[in-house]
Amino acid sequence: MKKISFVVPVYNEEENIHEFYRRVTEVMAPLSYDYELLFVDDGSRDGTSRLIRELAAADSHVQGYLFSRNFGHQLALTCGLDHATGDAVISMDGDLQHPPEMIPQLIAKWEEGYEIVQTIREATEDATAFKNITSRLYYKLINTMSEVRITPGGSDFRLMDRKAVDALNTYRERARFIRGIVNNLGFRYTTISFVAPPRFAGHSKFSLIKMLRFALDGITGFSRVPLRLAFYAGLICGTGSLLFLLHVLYVKYISNDAVPGWSTLAAAQFFLGGVELMGIGIVGEYVGRIFDEVKHRPLYIVREHIVKK
Repeated sequence: MKKISFVVPVYNEEENIHEFYRRVTEVMAPLSYDYELLFVDDGSRDGTSRLIRELAAADSHVQGYLFSRNFGHQLALTCGLDHATGDAVISMDGDLQHPPEMIPQLIAKWEEGYEIVQTIREATEDATAFKNITSRLYYKLINTMSEVRITPGGSDFRLMDRKAVDALNTYRERARFIRGIVNNLGFRYTTISFVAPPRFAGHSKFSLIKMLRFALDGITGFSRVPLRLAFYAGLICGTGSLLFLLHVLYVKYISNDAVPGWSTLAAAQFFLGGVELMGIGIVGEYVGRIFDEVKHRPLYIVREHIVKK
């Protein structure tokens, strides 16, 4: 019998755990597949870990991996993929915005021979206009800059064949943008669209700062365009400075109309200084990521593995 692994990163989701478990088990009950349900607790401070213990004690399908602290959604997802043993692995969030009722559709596409079945979020019922607009703009930006196409609206709700999971697990960078890595694998790929329902309970833990950091990981992980833009900006400003120097020489030696302390000179200095700082900042972002990678620290630390005795 083939086996399906479910990888579910959770962070302070005590209000959703039982409902998520109930709906997944109801969906899997009539299917002729064995399965395992791997909850990865990303350092929750509520009762999430306690509920995972209770579920694991009552059901041998359930396992839990408790992090020693909060490492972030992408690393929690990585942990689950590292430990999943199924012939196919379905990753999904525990807030029920990834509907468990879609699981049979994902499996059906896998049975057709697709090795990656990616869901496309067409809309989120409770999403703000700001989030929808910025999401669309971000995907347009990253696809303009990146050599690897990132599926617009793609989420971390997907099915991956064992071969694809094993390939993905060879990628060990710390600043992880798994949506981009998956698109870079090259396996047989298809998509399923859905409208995400509101969270079953609680509120999103993905703050604006976390979203910006995640977006930056995607851009710097799959594109060198920002570095090139910094170079081009410096080239343009350098050329402009030479032209400005010719203007200064004209005013000084031909028109004899030079005034000490030109405001234009000050403005030019501020402008060039700003461009230089921007370029240094972009280079620094990449250097900082190199610094993180070369230390070879563990991606995550599992404090406890919960499994039925």
